Amino acid sequence: MGDAARFYRLGFVQFIDAKLYDYRLLLTLPKKADDRIVILDIDEKSLKEEGRWPWGRNKMAVMMDELFDHYGVAVVGFDVVFAEKDNSSGLNVLQDLGRSQFKGVAQFQSVLAQIKPHLEYDKLFAEKIKNRNVVLGYYFSNSERGHDKSRSGVLPEPVFPAGTFKGRPISFMQWDSYGANLPELQSSAALAGHFNPVVDFDGVVRRIPMIVEYDGAYYESLSLAVVRAALGMPKLLPGYAAGKDKNYGGLEWLTLQSAQGDLRIPVDAEVSALVPYRGARGTFRYISATDVLHERIPKADLQNRIVLVGTSAPGLMDMRSTPVGEVYPGVEVHANMISGMLDQDLKQNPPYVLGANVLMLLLVGVILALLLPLLSPVYGTLLSAGLLAFEVLVNGYLWEYGNIALPLAGGLIMVFALFALNMTYGYFTTERTKRQITSLFGQYVPSEVVDEMSKNPEQVSMEGESREMTILFTDVRGFTTISEGLEPRELSQLMNEFLTPLSRVVYSHRGTIDKYMGDCIMAFWGAPLPDVRHAYHAVLAGLEMQRKLLDLQPSFRERGWPEIRIGVGINTGRVSVGNMGSEVRVAYTVMGDAVNLASRLEGITKQYGAGVVVGEVTKEATPEFVFRELDLVRVKGKDKPVAIFEPLGLSGEVEPAVLEEIRLFQQMLRLYRKQEWDKAELQLFNLSRLSPQTKLYEVYSERVAYYRNNPPGENWDGVFVFKTK
Repeated sequence: MGDAARFYRLGFVQFIDAKLYDYRLLLTLPKKADDRIVILDIDEKSLKEEGRWPWGRNKMAVMMDELFDHYGVAVVGFDVVFAEKDNSSGLNVLQDLGRSQFKGVAQFQSVLAQIKPHLEYDKLFAEKIKNRNVVLGYYFSNSERGHDKSRSGVLPEPVFPAGTFKGRPISFMQWDSYGANLPELQSSAALAGHFNPVVDFDGVVRRIPMIVEYDGAYYESLSLAVVRAALGMPKLLPGYAAGKDKNYGGLEWLTLQSAQGDLRIPVDAEVSALVPYRGARGTFRYISATDVLHERIPKADLQNRIVLVGTSAPGLMDMRSTPVGEVYPGVEVHANMISGMLDQDLKQNPPYVLGANVLMLLLVGVILALLLPLLSPVYGTLLSAGLLAFEVLVNGYLWEYGNIALPLAGGLIMVFALFALNMTYGYFTTERTKRQITSLFGQYVPSEVVDEMSKNPEQVSMEGESREMTILFTDVRGFTTISEGLEPRELSQLMNEFLTPLSRVVYSHRGTIDKYMGDCIMAFWGAPLPDVRHAYHAVLAGLEMQRKLLDLQPSFRERGWPEIRIGVGINTGRVSVGNMGSEVRVAYTVMGDAVNLASRLEGITKQYGAGVVVGEVTKEATPEFVFRELDLVRVKGKDKPVAIFEPLGLSGEVEPAVLEEIRLFQQMLRLYRKQEWDKAELQLFNLSRLSPQTKLYEVYSERVAYYRNNPPGENWDGVFVFKTK
């Protein structure tokens, strides 16, 4: 961990990567102890019974006998350093007296010679650790600028002599000072290792440097030394990365060659290993040191165990911040490290992980950069979420099954950043498009349609094109007479009062208002956005216009205004739609025969006393409605006759009596077109009794009377010809 952060040189990436590493670690903790390792704790209980730390080396000597002779432990590792001589026996005082006041007293000198071996506590402790599997601990440090380098005690023999890694690209951690053990103790110990952790930028211990460099030579960690002692001092071999020149590859692992089998320890670019924490503080068993000194613990609890001597007493300040706890004993960090090495359960973070991470970032980045601009927001979000999931799954798979700690933050941040950039760009582009569309269509179509258009601008075109659409015309009947009876201001108010609600009806049914022509409204459906149900929406709008106008009549009467009645003509057909006009002025409008017919249909509504008249194509396109056939007509300017219909409501909403009346009228039409005038007249008489106010029946009664006296001839096709618009 940390390689990608060094590559990016971004602190927040390093911070997020560290936290993501911690979360992955916490989610996969085994949360169980390793019975092979026991921590001999210099805890508060031990300090209370045995006195303050440091204890006399004579007591440490007794502890060695207890551990090895009584309990039969396998290895003892010290997470403490014995850097100063132990003068607590008083031997120095006695020797000073022997050289001064009791210089000539033979009896004093004799007794002093007899008890001296028992009072040389350091020598006594050294003898007790000699030829036993004891690993001492020590530490490295760096001197402050302007101060002399501090050195105490003696270092052990390095595991690799100076010059071993000369010329290789290996970033060993280096120090210029140390605090080590007394020479007689170091010479008696089986091994010694440093207990320096790697403290990351946030103060958390996640790694232990397996090998460090001091003065050109290379020294092992305490945990590595303890494992070597437990395995019978196996040879330590470096493992190099494969390259063009095998003599100059980086260090990727360390190998312990033992009779029980080789152990491989993966290391990162700084020759550090990730600590395989097993759980929170106390996962490993702690035994109070004073209980061992007084043999209060069963032998089986320590026999053949690896014992680490350390402290959890707060006053001794050996606490670390770790991913599994902010206050965590340093000795338990080493216990986790030893357990991981023995189980071969160390997460790998080799130098090549940086290259793999960069390749992953490039792959994901190229995919997003190429595809996001081409996708809609929904699919862009799905792609980004998919790539995030892919990164997390690959990372989790490598973590769980490959024991590789691949950095995760860089990839996640890149996906989020590219997604946010694309969405931001898309937002501003959409807003610009929406503003453009609103400026073009805001006066023609409702705001919700403008929103749809801005979301799918590719569906909107200002260029002229041919489409099947439905066109609607409305006109006020007798408007000239109405306008003559009102003052100009009142007339303006009247027009606003009825044009506004009628326009809202068009909008509410997704229609586009083409223009106002005095008292007339022209609207269409099917553009600028396609609408597969354009005819349905137009007929709904025509019927609602009539209902809306009826609702307005009472308020008009209260204000002294005349009653307003309108005719609505609707027709469906293929027309040209787009920007049309001249270099001086253009407008988004529709043109074609279907438009002209819609206008003619509106004009003849008053001839039949119908509120809404639609063409045959519109009727066929809207089976949801109940229609009454009105006539077969030839309008002015058209040679081909067209059937016209009056919509009376949605199927299921029209009363049975009205449906019966429609059936009877249809029978009358058949009789009329067969020139059976008497029968047709009788049917009209019956219909007029059912609905005396229906002008349609009057129209046909007059025609029947005319044709009876003026027969149209045998070749008559039943078409009525309108001579005017």
